Amino acid sequence: MPGAVIGLDIGGTKTRGVRFEDGKAVADQSVGSSNVQNVSREEAALHLAELFAKIGGGAVSQVYAGAGGIDTDEDAAALSALIAPHVPGARITVVHDSRLLLAAGGASTGVAVIAGTGSAAWGKNDRGEEARAGGWGYLLGDEGSGYWLGREAVRHSLRRMNQGLEPDELTTALLRSCNIDDPNKLIALFHSPETGRRYWAQRARLVVEAADAGHAASQALVEQAGRDLAGLAAQALRKLGIQGPVILGSGLGMNVARLQDSFKRSLAADGVTDVRVLEQDPVFGVLQLVAEQG
Repeated sequence: MPGAVIGLDIGGTKTRGVRFEDGKAVADQSVGSSNVQNVSREEAALHLAELFAKIGGGAVSQVYAGAGGIDTDEDAAALSALIAPHVPGARITVVHDSRLLLAAGGASTGVAVIAGTGSAAWGKNDRGEEARAGGWGYLLGDEGSGYWLGREAVRHSLRRMNQGLEPDELTTALLRSCNIDDPNKLIALFHSPETGRRYWAQRARLVVEAADAGHAASQALVEQAGRDLAGLAAQALRKLGIQGPVILGSGLGMNVARLQDSFKRSLAADGVTDVRVLEQDPVFGVLQLVAEQG
Protein backbone atom coordinates (compact mmCIF):
# COMPACT_ATOMS: atom_id res chain seq x y z
CA MET A 1 0.00 0.00 0.00
CA PRO A 2 1.39 3.44 -0.95
CA GLY A 3 2.27 6.15 1.52
CA ALA A 4 2.99 6.11 5.23
CA VAL A 5 0.81 4.16 7.63
CA ILE A 6 1.40 4.18 11.38
CA GLY A 7 0.27 1.32 13.55
CA LEU A 8 -0.11 1.80 17.29
CA ASP A 9 -0.50 -0.91 19.91
CA ILE A 10 -1.44 0.82 23.15
CA GLY A 11 -1.33 -1.44 26.18
CA GLY A 12 -1.48 -0.90 29.91
CA THR A 13 2.31 -0.81 30.22
CA LYS A 14 3.65 0.56 26.95
CA THR A 15 2.76 2.12 23.60
CA ARG A 16 4.40 0.65 20.54
CA GLY A 17 4.41 2.46 17.23
CA VAL A 18 5.51 1.16 13.84
CA ARG A 19 5.78 3.35 10.77
CA PHE A 20 5.15 1.55 7.49
CA GLU A 21 6.16 3.06 4.18
CA ASP A 22 5.09 1.30 1.00
CA GLY A 23 4.08 -1.66 3.14
CA LYS A 24 7.43 -2.03 4.90
CA ALA A 25 8.28 -1.22 8.52
CA VAL A 26 10.83 1.60 8.58
CA ALA A 27 10.60 2.67 12.24
CA ASP A 28 9.63 0.74 15.36
CA GLN A 29 9.66 2.41 18.79
CA SER A 30 8.09 1.99 22.22
CA VAL A 31 7.31 4.49 24.98
CA GLY A 32 5.23 4.45 28.14
CA SER A 33 1.51 3.74 28.12
CA SER A 34 -0.82 6.24 26.49
CA ASN A 35 -3.94 4.37 27.56
CA VAL A 36 -6.04 6.86 29.50
CA GLN A 37 -7.46 4.04 31.61
CA ASN A 38 -4.00 3.56 33.07
CA VAL A 39 -2.39 6.99 32.96
CA SER A 40 -3.65 10.55 33.03
CA ARG A 41 -4.63 12.28 29.79
CA GLU A 42 -1.61 14.55 30.22
CA GLU A 43 0.78 11.61 30.59
CA ALA A 44 -0.82 9.86 27.61
CA ALA A 45 -0.32 12.98 25.50
CA LEU A 46 3.32 13.26 26.53
CA HIS A 47 4.01 9.63 25.65
CA LEU A 48 2.36 10.00 22.25
CA ALA A 49 4.40 13.14 21.57
CA GLU A 50 7.55 11.22 22.50
CA LEU A 51 6.59 8.35 20.21
CA PHE A 52 5.79 10.49 17.17
CA ALA A 53 9.06 12.37 17.67
CA LYS A 54 10.81 9.02 17.26
CA ILE A 55 8.84 7.49 14.37
CA GLY A 56 7.82 10.68 12.60
CA GLY A 57 4.42 12.24 12.05
CA GLY A 58 3.59 14.73 9.36
CA ALA A 59 2.94 13.15 5.96
CA VAL A 60 0.98 10.10 7.09
CA SER A 61 -2.04 8.81 5.22
CA GLN A 62 -3.46 6.59 7.97
CA VAL A 63 -3.05 5.78 11.64
CA TYR A 64 -4.57 2.55 12.91
CA ALA A 65 -4.48 2.23 16.67
CA GLY A 66 -5.47 -0.67 18.89
CA ALA A 67 -5.89 0.07 22.58
CA GLY A 68 -7.28 -1.61 25.65
CA GLY A 69 -10.48 -0.15 27.08
CA ILE A 70 -11.92 1.06 23.77
CA ASP A 71 -15.52 0.13 24.54
CA THR A 72 -17.49 3.02 23.03
CA ASP A 73 -17.31 5.52 20.18
CA GLU A 74 -16.52 8.15 22.80
CA ASP A 75 -13.47 6.15 23.97
CA ALA A 76 -12.22 5.94 20.39
CA ALA A 77 -12.82 9.64 19.75
CA ALA A 78 -10.93 10.66 22.89
CA LEU A 79 -7.83 8.73 21.83
CA SER A 80 -8.12 9.96 18.24
CA ALA A 81 -8.05 13.53 19.55
CA LEU A 82 -4.71 12.88 21.25
CA ILE A 83 -3.23 11.36 18.09
CA ALA A 84 -4.55 13.88 15.56
CA PRO A 85 -2.17 16.81 16.26
CA HIS A 86 0.80 14.65 15.26
CA VAL A 87 -0.62 13.52 11.90
CA PRO A 88 -2.57 16.41 10.33
CA GLY A 89 -4.99 15.21 7.68
CA ALA A 90 -4.45 11.51 8.34
CA ARG A 91 -7.32 9.05 8.59
CA ILE A 92 -7.33 7.80 12.18
CA THR A 93 -8.97 4.55 13.23
CA VAL A 94 -9.08 3.47 16.87
CA VAL A 95 -10.26 -0.02 17.86
CA HIS A 96 -9.96 -2.41 20.77
CA ASP A 97 -6.46 -3.91 20.71
CA SER A 98 -7.74 -7.48 20.36
CA ARG A 99 -8.55 -6.69 16.70
CA LEU A 100 -4.86 -6.19 15.99
CA LEU A 101 -4.13 -9.58 17.49
CA LEU A 102 -6.58 -11.48 15.27
CA ALA A 103 -5.22 -9.81 12.15
CA ALA A 104 -1.61 -10.42 13.20
CA GLY A 105 -2.49 -14.10 13.50
CA GLY A 106 -3.44 -14.08 9.83
CA ALA A 107 -7.13 -14.64 10.50
CA SER A 108 -10.06 -12.58 9.29
CA THR A 109 -12.52 -14.53 11.45
CA GLY A 110 -12.07 -16.23 14.81
CA VAL A 111 -11.40 -15.14 18.38
CA ALA A 112 -8.36 -13.29 19.69
CA VAL A 113 -7.46 -13.47 23.37
CA ILE A 114 -5.28 -10.82 25.00
CA ALA A 115 -3.21 -11.97 27.97
CA GLY A 116 -1.06 -9.02 28.93
CA THR A 117 -1.35 -6.38 31.62
CA GLY A 118 -5.10 -6.96 31.27
CA SER A 119 -7.17 -9.62 29.52
CA ALA A 120 -10.00 -9.70 26.99
CA ALA A 121 -11.36 -11.71 24.08
CA TRP A 122 -12.77 -10.39 20.82
CA GLY A 123 -13.95 -12.20 17.74
CA LYS A 124 -15.73 -11.98 14.42
CA ASN A 125 -17.52 -14.55 12.28
CA ASP A 126 -17.91 -14.73 8.51
CA ARG A 127 -21.23 -12.85 8.71
CA GLY A 128 -19.38 -9.87 10.17
CA GLU A 129 -20.92 -10.30 13.62
CA GLU A 130 -18.64 -9.37 16.52
CA ALA A 131 -18.43 -10.56 20.12
CA ARG A 132 -16.48 -9.51 23.19
CA ALA A 133 -15.81 -11.24 26.49
CA GLY A 134 -14.00 -9.78 29.47
CA GLY A 135 -12.04 -6.59 29.07
CA TRP A 136 -13.82 -5.06 32.06
CA GLY A 137 -10.64 -3.63 33.59
CA TYR A 138 -8.69 -4.66 36.65
CA LEU A 139 -11.32 -3.66 39.23
CA LEU A 140 -14.03 -5.82 37.67
CA GLY A 141 -12.16 -8.60 35.91
CA ASP A 142 -8.93 -9.07 33.94
CA GLU A 143 -8.73 -12.71 35.05
CA GLY A 144 -5.64 -14.47 33.77
CA SER A 145 -3.79 -11.20 33.17
CA GLY A 146 -0.45 -9.98 34.45
CA TYR A 147 -2.21 -7.78 36.97
CA TRP A 148 -4.32 -10.71 38.17
CA LEU A 149 -1.22 -12.87 38.71
CA GLY A 150 0.58 -10.06 40.56
CA ARG A 151 -2.39 -9.44 42.81
CA GLU A 152 -2.81 -13.15 43.51
CA ALA A 153 0.85 -13.33 44.54
CA VAL A 154 0.12 -10.64 47.13
CA ARG A 155 -3.02 -12.44 48.33
CA HIS A 156 -1.09 -15.71 48.59
CA SER A 157 1.56 -14.02 50.71
CA LEU A 158 -0.98 -12.36 53.02
CA ARG A 159 -2.87 -15.61 53.53
CA ARG A 160 0.32 -17.34 54.61
CA MET A 161 1.03 -14.48 57.00
CA ASN A 162 -2.45 -14.81 58.53
CA GLN A 163 -1.90 -18.53 58.97
CA GLY A 164 1.35 -17.91 60.83
CA LEU A 165 3.45 -19.52 58.11
CA GLU A 166 6.91 -18.39 57.12
CA PRO A 167 7.36 -16.72 53.71
CA ASP A 168 7.74 -19.30 50.96
CA GLU A 169 9.61 -19.00 47.66
CA LEU A 170 6.98 -16.81 46.00
CA THR A 171 6.57 -14.48 48.97
CA THR A 172 10.32 -14.14 49.38
CA ALA A 173 10.71 -13.20 45.72
CA LEU A 174 7.81 -10.76 45.96
CA LEU A 175 9.21 -9.02 49.04
CA ARG A 176 12.62 -8.71 47.40
CA SER A 177 11.09 -7.29 44.23
CA CYS A 178 9.08 -4.75 46.22
CA ASN A 179 12.08 -3.87 48.40
CA ILE A 180 10.23 -4.60 51.66
CA ASP A 181 11.00 -7.04 54.48
CA ASP A 182 7.62 -8.07 55.88
CA PRO A 183 4.48 -9.46 54.17
CA ASN A 184 2.37 -7.16 56.33
CA LYS A 185 3.84 -4.19 54.46
CA LEU A 186 2.34 -5.50 51.24
CA ILE A 187 -1.07 -4.22 52.31
CA ALA A 188 -0.07 -0.56 52.44
CA LEU A 189 2.12 -0.91 49.35
CA PHE A 190 -0.70 -2.45 47.33
CA HIS A 191 -3.04 0.43 48.14
CA SER A 192 -0.37 3.11 47.80
CA PRO A 193 -0.68 5.72 45.04
CA GLU A 194 2.97 4.94 44.32
CA THR A 195 1.98 1.57 42.86
CA GLY A 196 -0.78 0.66 40.46
CA ARG A 197 -1.93 -1.68 37.75
CA ARG A 198 1.33 -1.68 35.84
CA TYR A 199 3.45 -2.12 38.97
CA TRP A 200 1.61 -5.26 40.05
CA ALA A 201 1.34 -6.63 36.52
CA GLN A 202 5.13 -6.53 36.35
CA ARG A 203 5.22 -8.91 39.36
CA ALA A 204 3.53 -11.63 37.29
CA ARG A 205 6.97 -12.81 36.21
CA LEU A 206 7.69 -13.80 39.81
CA VAL A 207 4.75 -16.21 39.75
CA VAL A 208 5.86 -17.64 36.41
CA GLU A 209 9.45 -18.07 37.60
CA ALA A 210 8.34 -19.72 40.84
CA ALA A 211 6.02 -22.05 38.91
CA ASP A 212 8.84 -23.07 36.58
CA ALA A 213 11.02 -23.75 39.64
CA GLY A 214 8.41 -26.18 41.00
CA HIS A 215 6.45 -24.01 43.46
CA ALA A 216 3.05 -25.72 43.63
CA ALA A 217 0.94 -22.67 44.53
CA SER A 218 2.45 -20.66 41.68
CA GLN A 219 1.85 -23.53 39.27
CA ALA A 220 -1.79 -23.57 40.34
CA LEU A 221 -2.08 -19.82 39.71
CA VAL A 222 -0.65 -20.05 36.20
CA GLU A 223 -2.90 -23.02 35.45
CA GLN A 224 -5.92 -21.04 36.65
CA ALA A 225 -4.90 -18.09 34.50
CA GLY A 226 -4.90 -20.34 31.43
CA ARG A 227 -8.32 -21.74 32.30
CA ASP A 228 -9.78 -18.28 32.87
CA LEU A 229 -8.47 -17.02 29.54
CA ALA A 230 -9.88 -20.10 27.81
CA GLY A 231 -13.22 -19.28 29.42
CA LEU A 232 -13.19 -15.85 27.78
CA ALA A 233 -12.45 -17.42 24.41
CA ALA A 234 -15.23 -19.97 24.83
CA GLN A 235 -17.77 -17.24 25.64
CA ALA A 236 -16.90 -15.32 22.47
CA LEU A 237 -16.96 -18.48 20.35
CA ARG A 238 -20.43 -19.39 21.59
CA LYS A 239 -21.78 -15.92 20.85
CA LEU A 240 -20.41 -16.11 17.31
CA GLY A 241 -21.42 -19.72 16.66
CA ILE A 242 -17.94 -20.74 15.52
CA GLN A 243 -15.29 -23.24 16.64
CA GLY A 244 -12.18 -21.20 15.95
CA PRO A 245 -9.54 -20.35 15.27
CA VAL A 246 -8.55 -18.99 18.67
CA ILE A 247 -5.38 -16.89 18.75
CA LEU A 248 -3.62 -16.19 22.05
CA GLY A 249 -1.34 -13.19 22.27
CA SER A 250 0.24 -10.34 24.26
CA GLY A 251 3.08 -10.62 26.77
CA LEU A 252 1.91 -13.52 28.93
CA GLY A 253 0.08 -15.26 26.12
CA MET A 254 3.05 -15.30 23.78
CA ASN A 255 5.79 -16.08 26.29
CA VAL A 256 4.54 -18.36 29.08
CA ALA A 257 4.45 -21.98 27.91
CA ARG A 258 2.76 -23.24 31.08
CA LEU A 259 -0.12 -20.79 30.58
CA GLN A 260 -0.37 -21.70 26.88
CA ASP A 261 -0.65 -25.40 27.76
CA SER A 262 -3.41 -24.77 30.29
CA PHE A 263 -5.25 -22.57 27.79
CA LYS A 264 -5.10 -25.21 25.06
CA ARG A 265 -6.16 -28.05 27.37
CA SER A 266 -9.16 -26.11 28.63
CA LEU A 267 -10.35 -25.29 25.12
CA ALA A 268 -9.74 -28.86 23.93
CA ALA A 269 -12.06 -30.04 26.70
CA ASP A 270 -14.75 -27.87 25.04
CA GLY A 271 -13.99 -29.37 21.63
CA VAL A 272 -11.99 -26.39 20.36
CA THR A 273 -8.81 -27.63 18.72
CA ASP A 274 -7.76 -24.85 16.32
CA VAL A 275 -5.80 -22.87 18.92
CA ARG A 276 -2.74 -20.83 17.96
CA VAL A 277 -0.19 -18.78 19.82
CA LEU A 278 0.59 -15.51 18.08
CA GLU A 279 4.03 -15.54 16.45
CA GLN A 280 4.38 -11.84 15.63
CA ASP A 281 3.51 -8.78 17.65
CA PRO A 282 -0.08 -7.55 17.25
CA VAL A 283 0.92 -4.19 15.77
CA PHE A 284 1.91 -6.01 12.58
CA GLY A 285 -1.74 -6.85 12.02
CA VAL A 286 -2.32 -3.21 11.10
CA LEU A 287 -1.48 -3.61 7.42
CA GLN A 288 -4.13 -6.29 7.01
CA LEU A 289 -6.71 -4.19 8.83
CA VAL A 290 -5.95 -1.14 6.72
CA ALA A 291 -6.24 -3.24 3.55
CA GLU A 292 -9.61 -4.64 4.70
CA GLN A 293 -10.78 -1.12 5.51
CA GLY A 294 -10.24 -0.06 1.91
